[in-house]
Amino acid sequence: MAVSVAGAESGVPHKTKRKRAWKPWLARVAATAATGYGYYLSFAPRPLWWLAPIAFAAFALVLRGRSFRGAFGYGFVFGMAFFVPLLVWLQDFLGRDFGPLPWLALSFALSLYFGLAGFLIRVVSRLPLAPLWGALVFVALETPRAWFPLGGFPWGRVAFSQPEGAFLSLASVGGAPLVGLAVVLTGFGLAAVVARLWRTRKAWDRALVWPAVLTVLPAAAGLAVWPTIGTEAQNGSLTVASVQGNAPDIGLDLQGQRGVLRANALAESARLLQKVHSGQAPKPDLLLWPETSTPLEGDDPGVDQMVSAFGSPAIIGALVRTPDGAAENSAVVWDPNTGPGQRYVKKDLVPFGEYVPARAVARLVTPFIDDTRDMRPGDGSNAALSVAGAKVGVFICYESAFDGPARDATAAGGELLVVPTNNAWYGPGEMSYQQLAMARLRAVEHGRAVVVSAVSGVSAFVAPDGTITSSTGLFTADALVGRVPLRTQTTLSDRIGAWTEYGLLALAIAGVAGGFVLRFRTRRGTAAPTGTTAGEAAG
Repeated sequence: MAVSVAGAESGVPHKTKRKRAWKPWLARVAATAATGYGYYLSFAPRPLWWLAPIAFAAFALVLRGRSFRGAFGYGFVFGMAFFVPLLVWLQDFLGRDFGPLPWLALSFALSLYFGLAGFLIRVVSRLPLAPLWGALVFVALETPRAWFPLGGFPWGRVAFSQPEGAFLSLASVGGAPLVGLAVVLTGFGLAAVVARLWRTRKAWDRALVWPAVLTVLPAAAGLAVWPTIGTEAQNGSLTVASVQGNAPDIGLDLQGQRGVLRANALAESARLLQKVHSGQAPKPDLLLWPETSTPLEGDDPGVDQMVSAFGSPAIIGALVRTPDGAAENSAVVWDPNTGPGQRYVKKDLVPFGEYVPARAVARLVTPFIDDTRDMRPGDGSNAALSVAGAKVGVFICYESAFDGPARDATAAGGELLVVPTNNAWYGPGEMSYQQLAMARLRAVEHGRAVVVSAVSGVSAFVAPDGTITSSTGLFTADALVGRVPLRTQTTLSDRIGAWTEYGLLALAIAGVAGGFVLRFRTRRGTAAPTGTTAGEAAG
C-alpha cells in the first residue's frame, strides 16, 4: 500500500487520515442541524420556551474554534434546520400546484442571515465579554431581516419563542429586541461556562465569573421585572365579543370565496345574538369581526342590520374597495345607528399575498401574478379607533411580527389592542399559534389586553401579562365573549420606542468593528520579527 510522507511519519496510511478528517466535520453539521431543530421546537404551539437558550448554547459551542467560512456554513445549517420546519405552513398555503420551491427559497434566504451571524460571531469572539458581543450580533441581524428580502420577513425572531417564561417580562422594558438579547445571551454565556469547565477540568475558577454572570443575569432580570407587570383596569373595562365565522380549509382555493367568509361571519353572529337574548352570553359593548371577513364597497345592508340588532358598535374586518378602484385591507368602525365610519388600513402588507414584489421574478414561479392586483397600504393613521367609549388600538394579522404597528396603536392612545386576522389560507398547522405568541409578547410589551379575532382560529383573549384567558380551536365556528381591562399607563418600552433596537444595532456594529481591529492587530503582531513587538514591526 502506498503511504504518504505525512502518513509514513505517523505510521497511519493517508487514506485512513482522510476518513478521520471528515468525520468530525460531519458530526458538527449533524449537531448544528439538531440544534436548529431544537430552536424551532421552542416556538408555539409548544410551551418549551426554555429550549431556545439551550439551543443557542449548543450553537455557540459548535462555532468555537471554527474558521470564518466554517462559521458561516454552520450558521446557515442552523438557520435551515430552524426555518424549514417553522415555515412549513407556507406549503399548506401554496399546495401541490406550486411545489416546495417558494417555501424552501424563503427559508434559504432567511438562513443566510444566520450564516452571516455565525461569521460575525467569530469576528467578535476574541473581544472581552465575547458572549455579550455575540448575542448583540445575532439579535442585531433581526433588524435588516425586517427590511429585506421582499420588504422584510421578521417571522421567527428570537423573542417570538418567549410568549411565557422568565424572559417575557423584559418586553415591557425593551420590547422584542431586549427579550431576544436576553435569550441569546443566556445561551452564549452558558456555552462559555461549559467550554471553560471542559478546558480546565476544575469545578470553579475566577475566569468563570463573567460567563456565569452573563448566563444568570438575563433570567434574573426578567424575574425581577415580573412584579411590575400590571393587569388591572385603569379606565374601566369593556365586554368584547369576537366572532369566528370559520372558512373551508382549501388553501389557495379560498381565493374568490369572500362571500363564504361573509356568510359564515353573519351566521355565527346570529348564533351569538341568540345566546345574548337568551341570557347565555352577556351583551357585548364591542363586536369584532376578523380580517377581510367581508368585501365592502360603500354600505352593506346585511352587516348594517346585524350590528343594529346587537345595538352595539363593531369593528369589522373588511376588504374595502375605494372609489378610485383601489383595494385596502381595513378595520372599519360600524355604528349601530350611523353605519360605517372611521377605519384603520393595514400598512405592512404580506408579500405575494397582498402585493407582489419583483413581479418579473415572481412570474417564474406562479401563474397567478398577472391576475393579482396589489392592495394599497395604509399610512398608519387611525391606529387607535374611537369606539364604544374607548380608544381601541388596531394592527392587522401580519403586522403582529413588526414592532411599529402595535407601538403606534398604543402611542395613539389605544387602551385595548385588537388584532383582526385571517389565517384560513395556511391550513391546520402552526402558523396561527405562532402569530398568537406574537400577540402575547405585544400584550406585555405595551401593558395592554389583546384580543385576537381570527376567521378560522385561533381567536383569543390575552391579558396584559401575556396570559391567554380564553381561546378557540382551529377551523371551527365559534364566538368568544369576555371582559377586558382598559389601560392607559405606558411601559418603559413604549417610552423608549425604537431606540432600544437601534441602540443594540449600534453596539453590535461597534463590536464587529472592534473585532476586526483586534484581529488585524493580532495578525500584525504575529507577523512581527522575533525580538520585536508588533508595534515596532508595524513602524
